[in-house]
Amino acid sequence: MIITVSGYHGTGKTTYAAHLAKEIGLRHVSAGMLFRKLAQEKGMSLEEFGQVALKDPTVDRLIDERTMSEAEKGNVVIDGQIAGWVLKEIADLRIHLITPEPIRIQRIAERDRLTVEEARRQTVARERVQSERYKLHYGFKVEDFSIYQLILDTSIGPIESISRILVDAAKAVMNGTRRKTAERSKNQTKP
Repeated sequence: MIITVSGYHGTGKTTYAAHLAKEIGLRHVSAGMLFRKLAQEKGMSLEEFGQVALKDPTVDRLIDERTMSEAEKGNVVIDGQIAGWVLKEIADLRIHLITPEPIRIQRIAERDRLTVEEARRQTVARERVQSERYKLHYGFKVEDFSIYQLILDTSIGPIESISRILVDAAKAVMNGTRRKTAERSKNQTKP
């Protein structure tokens, strides 16, 4: 089972992916954390490292390779802004989280201990560069949600309620996948 959780900054990708993985007994991997770790190793802010990644596609390719490697091991929930796109051919369930920008900015400000104004400035700058980067290096627009099977606004309810929706969706896919596997096995053993 491979599940991706994508979305803009501040939608709760990592929070919900970690909760989902725990609830259904899968591993959790965060592509965003891999990016943050690489930026930290280089001694750069996320904005600075984003500018480097815009000019150097090997940064994204490295994260994609690590993400793909984790996905190929199976039984994982992978969160990342473009995880759904990177794993679209092998993911069993692709989720995209959305949230109105003012709420996203407030969440980021609280998480990163920034003023709302600074969180907005940083987030708008990062997302502008990322949008350009993804279009340039991958050929798609990050605002294209057409590949996702579930799009959910995380501002519509408390974490517990949103998590329940995600867990229920994942369990439905898991049950459907098990049925298909059982039917394939049954058909292969028929004389």
